Amino acid sequence: MRWLKMLLVLALCLVFLFCGWTFATLNTELVSINLFFFTLPEASLSLWLMASFVVGGIAGVVISSIFVMVLKLKLQSARRKISSADKELDQLRTAAMKRAT
Repeated sequence: MRWLKMLLVLALCLVFLFCGWTFATLNTELVSINLFFFTLPEASLSLWLMASFVVGGIAGVVISSIFVMVLKLKLQSARRKISSADKELDQLRTAAMKRAT
């Protein structure tokens, strides 16, 4: 079963590699990207499209990582509060038991 998974992953990688190579060879026109304050140098259209895809992917990973870190900090804080409340509850229970005896 493991070899089948490896074979499927290899086949999928080869398909993506072939699609990327075909995309790069079919989109060789030179274009320059004009941003508001500056213009990027001329490069092939496929290079700019793949670069924007990679930059978007990296930006998505970074932004989602920031959100995950914030949520983990909130979870850690909530766990500390629960632990503190549990300790206080245990102290109150033992104090009540001591008074009852």
